[in-house]
Amino acid sequence: MIFTTLEHILTHISFSIISIVIMIHLMTLLVHEIVGLRDSSEKGIIATFLSITGLLVTRWIYSGHFPLSNLYESLIFLSWSFSIIHLIPYLRNPNLRKIKNDLSTITASSTIFTQGFATSGLLTETHQSAILVPALQSQWLMMHVSMMLLSYAALLCGSLLAIALIVITFRKNIDIFCKNKDLLTNSFIFDETECVNEKRSALKSTSFLSFRNYYKYQLTQRLDYWSYRIISLGFIFLTIGILSGAVWANEAWGSYWSWDPKETWAFITWTIFAIYSHTRTNQPLQGTNSALVATIGFLIIWICYFGINLLGIGLHSYGSFA
Repeated sequence: MIFTTLEHILTHISFSIISIVIMIHLMTLLVHEIVGLRDSSEKGIIATFLSITGLLVTRWIYSGHFPLSNLYESLIFLSWSFSIIHLIPYLRNPNLRKIKNDLSTITASSTIFTQGFATSGLLTETHQSAILVPALQSQWLMMHVSMMLLSYAALLCGSLLAIALIVITFRKNIDIFCKNKDLLTNSFIFDETECVNEKRSALKSTSFLSFRNYYKYQLTQRLDYWSYRIISLGFIFLTIGILSGAVWANEAWGSYWSWDPKETWAFITWTIFAIYSHTRTNQPLQGTNSALVATIGFLIIWICYFGINLLGIGLHSYGSFA
């Protein structure tokens, strides 16, 4: 009873803190950036990480097994993984404030989404810890499922950074297209002297436009760099998770690979991000092209993790809503 009450308290604390962090990010978007608010949001995500850690440890103690036996526990662990992704650049270099701002927007939104869904009424039946089914009574539970969920968190964060890169690049291309179209229209309307003056004024404003878009250029380069780093980390976790799952499957079911729906989509996910890694090795395919592959991977991850659970079929049916 005490552990259950403590779990509820930590759940509400973590959800409340991450909600405040989201509000701080909205305030910084509407008004000028305030250093105090920015530091508060960073501390808020760290506090959320500690709260979810305490929640998982509490559930581990009173359930007697690592809390990854159903969809509710996996969503809580996924929220915890998102907060870890946020701490990576901080541990690497505390002065990386720009990427921390970019990442905190993604990690905070992802954390509140996953944790909000986990604590919703849809998963009420799985909130209570239950005895593990025979297939899950193995030491491989911690290794396999934790690696898969860490990979999902890293791949989702990296893919969201890639999607942001595509959106910014697309908007920039639209702006350039509109400017060129207006200049071409004016060249037919005005006479030759006015056209020359228009071109001269366009050349004069080029330096201003370049200066104005320099921040966008820095942002796209930063998004491209960190999306590749985070996706590469997630790809390593995914590979370890699939290999450990194959070993576990051989112990539990007598076969390394059974083409179960979950296994099939995990393989598809691995293939998509292997293609992404390949595009990153080719200079002409870097940037927008590789970001498009990561965008496809973002959708595939949700099908692999969540879509299969909706069906509740296959050997991994214990991770469904029921």
